[in-house]
Amino acid sequence: MAGNLLARSMHDLSAAAWFGGSLMGAVGLNGAAAAAKDPKERTRLSTLGWAKWAPVQTAAFAVHAVGGIGLILGNKGRLASQGGAQANTIIKSAVTLAGMALTLYSGMLGKKVGKLADEGAEGATEPKSGASAELQAAQKQLKMLQWALPAVSGLVIVLGAQQGEQQRPTNILDSIRKR
Repeated sequence: MAGNLLARSMHDLSAAAWFGGSLMGAVGLNGAAAAAKDPKERTRLSTLGWAKWAPVQTAAFAVHAVGGIGLILGNKGRLASQGGAQANTIIKSAVTLAGMALTLYSGMLGKKVGKLADEGAEGATEPKSGASAELQAAQKQLKMLQWALPAVSGLVIVLGAQQGEQQRPTNILDSIRKR
C-alpha cells in the first residue's frame, strides 16, 4: 500500500509539474518576455527563464519514470489480466516518451534562439521581420511546441486518471466477469 502510494504520488506530482511548468512558460514566461521594451531582451529573457526551469523539468521526468515503473511493478498482475489496463499503460508510456522527446527538442531550439538573441524579436516565439532564417525557423517551431507540450503532458495526466478509474473494484470485477 505505502509503496503504491509513493509511486503514484511521484508519478502524478511530476506529471503535474510538467504540465504546469510548460503551460506557465508558454503563457506567463513567454508572454512577459514579449513585453520587454528591448527586442533583444525578449528572446534572451525567455531563454534564461526556460534554462532555470530545465533542471526542475529534468528532475520531474526522472521522478515520473521511477513512479511509473513502480506503478507498473505494483500492478503487474492487474495489467496482465484486466482488459484495457495494459493498452492504457502502453499508450501512456508512448505518449510520455514522445512528450519527453518533444521537451528535449524544445530545449535545443530554445538554446538556438538564445544564441541568436542579439537579432531581436517580436516575442519569445514570434520573429521580427528581417530576422535570420535560422531564428525564424526555431521560433516558429517553438511556437507550436509551447502549446503541444501542455497538450501532451495533459494527455498523460488524463491517461493516468483513466488508470485510476480502471482500479475501481467494480471495473476490476467487470473485467473478471468478461473473461
